[in-house]
Amino acid sequence: MSKQFDFTRLFIFDLANNHQGDVGHGINIIKGIADVVKKHKVRGVVKFQFRELESFIHPEYRQSKENKHIQRFLSTRIPRQGFEDMLAEIRKQGLISACTPFDEASVDEIMAMGIDIIKVASCSALDWPLLEKIAQTGKPVIVSTAGMSLSNIEKLVSFLENKNVNFAMMHCVAVYPTSFDKLRLNQIELLRERFPQISVGFSTHEEPDNYTAVMIALAKGAMLFERHVGLPTAKYKLNAYSSTPQQIDKWITAYEHAVQSCGGENRSPGLPEEIESLRSLSRGVFAKKELKKNQKIKRSDVFFAMPLLDEQLTSGDWHEWLVADKKYKANEKISNSLSNLAVPSSQLVYQLLLHVKGMLNNARIFIGADSAVEISHHFGLERFREFGCVIVNCINRAYAKKLVILLPRQKHPYHYHKIKEETFQLLYGDMEVEIEGVKTKMDLGDTVLVKPGQWHKFHTLDGAIFEEVSTTHLNDDSFYEDERIAMLPRDKRKTYVPNWEKNIKENAAK
Repeated sequence: MSKQFDFTRLFIFDLANNHQGDVGHGINIIKGIADVVKKHKVRGVVKFQFRELESFIHPEYRQSKENKHIQRFLSTRIPRQGFEDMLAEIRKQGLISACTPFDEASVDEIMAMGIDIIKVASCSALDWPLLEKIAQTGKPVIVSTAGMSLSNIEKLVSFLENKNVNFAMMHCVAVYPTSFDKLRLNQIELLRERFPQISVGFSTHEEPDNYTAVMIALAKGAMLFERHVGLPTAKYKLNAYSSTPQQIDKWITAYEHAVQSCGGENRSPGLPEEIESLRSLSRGVFAKKELKKNQKIKRSDVFFAMPLLDEQLTSGDWHEWLVADKKYKANEKISNSLSNLAVPSSQLVYQLLLHVKGMLNNARIFIGADSAVEISHHFGLERFREFGCVIVNCINRAYAKKLVILLPRQKHPYHYHKIKEETFQLLYGDMEVEIEGVKTKMDLGDTVLVKPGQWHKFHTLDGAIFEEVSTTHLNDDSFYEDERIAMLPRDKRKTYVPNWEKNIKENAAK
């Protein structure tokens, strides 16, 4: 389970001591939460807290009232059978079970009861003896980080990763309740960027009627959420940071509204009504004077004006290389069919360099503004987005280093090198490498070795950037399986851009 558990869109409901030591009351809370979970069709988790009180509290302090928690823990104690009964209700309701252990004996109880997830409280996130015990269970783990310095979070992450623990991490503020000015929700974004391989969530202690925080947390990238829950009755009062089932209903609704508002993670085409609205404000291209068929259209030959008519070229699609497809009268609209004319190679290069720059920015990989790039297009620039790659040659001495960029769905065909040995390391995106017929799907950071004489090819689905470290690169040391590529001279399948930033700027001005 620990290798397969998915933490995303998980809603954790912390029962804590709000069961008040009353099993029947605890079961009523679970039922109330289950109704909300079923209504919203989310992945719901009910969480206990375990302490072996006989050993957890020092015997000389059992009557002490200086620590406000001791008497609360003792007064709300539930025997093992009571937790077994509540666990049975969790399972009956189709919910996931979780528990926070505060000592090693409680970890043994979790294992004996078969609870699904272990949650580490912020106060235990640096309790190495307890963490060592938890790491040995093989259970999925969720750990909160309230009050921790970034260096201590890094220690925690390193420990759990070295123990091969499948875990998620929660931003949390241990102030009960947490006011708006103390939520620190930017920390969610910080944790996601610092630890991109880890699911990051939000464990909340704000006032129950605060439905804004969960929306912001989702927008900042939180992938799972935790809230204290309870049920006020004539007998039991609810604390200031726990939510009733009715408040949880509104809390999840706020989350759902945030999901709808944020939309997809990738850029999609504009909404139909959005495009229509923008089109009504756009300018069309009109002939300023009579134009002959096959005449190259100059800027002085046209003007731009509203309204944009049907099947008319927009001002945004205007380019100097356009040629009249027919005879045009003065003031006549220019047909949008001209936008289908072949794009000059300089513009193809400009467009793909923009795409490459965007990918490098996303990956936080920066190269010098005056760097030269090599566009490898095995079947021409027109088919570059299908076959090819962009290469940044960094070093070529007794050793060589390159950055290789593959656009989405791009393939690099089978070839080998007689002399060069190379190692690929995936820095960004996804990539599959095939060497001598054996496929390897690479994860970020993975390396593969390609020895001289080995046939190899690679491709990506969503785009990739990898580093190639090799022996000296030689221009005549690449041999392709496809005879069409092999027959082409090097200058027919390569385009060099001496200064890529300059190229982008010059073409952007056209």
